[in-house]
Amino acid sequence: MTRRLPPAILAIGRNYADHAKEMGGQVDPNPIVFMKNPASVIGDGQAIEIPTICREHGPQVDYEGELAVEIGRDCRDVSLAEALSVVRAYRAANDVSARWWQKQGSGGQFCRGKSFDTFCPLGQAMPAAKVPDPAQLRIRTRLNGQLMQDASTGLMFHGVRELVVMLSRGTTLLEGTIILTGSPAGVGSARTPPVFLKHGDTVEVEIEGVGRVSNPVRELS
Repeated sequence: MTRRLPPAILAIGRNYADHAKEMGGQVDPNPIVFMKNPASVIGDGQAIEIPTICREHGPQVDYEGELAVEIGRDCRDVSLAEALSVVRAYRAANDVSARWWQKQGSGGQFCRGKSFDTFCPLGQAMPAAKVPDPAQLRIRTRLNGQLMQDASTGLMFHGVRELVVMLSRGTTLLEGTIILTGSPAGVGSARTPPVFLKHGDTVEVEIEGVGRVSNPVRELS
């Protein structure tokens, strides 16, 4: 059966103040927006595959646990009052990132380092009607069972409503579009020493009331 991929994946950088700080930056009134290749999507239990191109400059592949928003209908210029009504579902997501390709390898553009095959694990969809408040969700990331990220989506600088409004201004969001809302502090590249994904690891993102996505890591030869 052919995989059903989202028409677009829009992602937000540095949307939690603590993560922005650990990455050497700060949040901005205008969010950092980048795109991931829809072909990077995998599901729960599928392997995150580290290609040889992501080992040419040393270990660099990182995890980023995030809340994913799924748009339920084509929409444009959405008002703040109607923003949540265009959301069909929420998912646990992992914005897997090759840091050298994100920062040095692509002229300062994030897309390349974020779009390698398998670099967008998405959990099962939780209908939006079953999530009373997307700003009150606990998000946790575990690497081999060790807690690495633990935060509330209430700490997002730009909340779900605001992101839908901003991203839809003058731009049609197609049904099925995924919005990755940003990652809290605790990513591997910001640790001392850095902790990057390696063959044999398992990384799990869990969002209370939404679900989880867990993936083994495999290095390709």
